[in-house]
Amino acid sequence: MNAVDATGSTSAEDLVRAVRAAGVRDERLLQAMRETPRAGFVPAGHTADAYQDDPIPIAHEQVTTQPSLSARMIEGLGLTGDEHVLEIGTGLGFQTALLARMAADVVSVERWPDLARQARRNLARHGVRNVDVLVGDGSCGVPDRAPYDAVIVSAAFPDVPPPLVEQVRPGGRLVQPIGPGGQEEVVLFRRTATGLERRQVLTLARFVRLHGRYGFSP
Repeated sequence: MNAVDATGSTSAEDLVRAVRAAGVRDERLLQAMRETPRAGFVPAGHTADAYQDDPIPIAHEQVTTQPSLSARMIEGLGLTGDEHVLEIGTGLGFQTALLARMAADVVSVERWPDLARQARRNLARHGVRNVDVLVGDGSCGVPDRAPYDAVIVSAAFPDVPPPLVEQVRPGGRLVQPIGPGGQEEVVLFRRTATGLERRQVLTLARFVRLHGRYGFSP
């Protein structure tokens, strides 16, 4: 039986159990999920659902990434705490907050200005300071802050956009859903001297499309 908090909702520990059941073993990441209240990163009408392992609809026909899926993607990056991370797709900031607990700092790019504003408020309210949330074309990355030790892309495209490849330092890792949008392989890549090397399919999933100059046309 699930634990219940004062609002009648299931607790963060239930979410951690679901993430562990999905195969995530990184204890630092599981602790970050315990310490990051997802209820503070979802629309007001969905706080009762925050600790279910489900995506939640947000503005612009977008959805938040399912927590166990975010966790598998983050775990694939192999973060140790010293990394400079680029995130494509901030949403309302929950995954961003997890990355911030796992790495030295995070640059996060969001396409929609209103989502970026809300994410900044959510992160600030929960004391997350080592993040810059920028509005822009995620398919272009943020070249003036490169190179990155790790890049995580929370939208689908059949290939990794060339600017993102160039912005990963040699030896760094990139995780992206590869596919047309709606039916993807979430793939871990490693940057080599000659480009990206495909290392592992982390899971199958469904993602919204990556729009931009090096993605799908808006």
